[in-house]
Amino acid sequence: MAQLLTEAEIQSRVNLLSGWTVEGSKLQITRKFKDFIQAIEFVNKLVEPSESAGHHPDIEVSYNKVKITLTTHDAGGLTQNDFNLAEVISQIS
Repeated sequence: MAQLLTEAEIQSRVNLLSGWTVEGSKLQITRKFKDFIQAIEFVNKLVEPSESAGHHPDIEVSYNKVKITLTTHDAGGLTQNDFNLAEVISQIS
């Protein structure tokens, strides 16, 4: 099981990620697109990297907005796995 990060480690890592915030024990970002079709195309691009990492985000779609939430459920909070996947997601357009 992945090891939980300390508050200092979390803050250090989130400062390196543009647009991501920490809400409690979750790492979140909301991305906005032109329309629903582009939002869903983006969501589909998350499948391969999430499967490869064996780490799956919680995803909410509201028309042209996609909210991504990362947390390591079995560890009960944020781990390096969350930040690794956030880095990959940040590179997807």
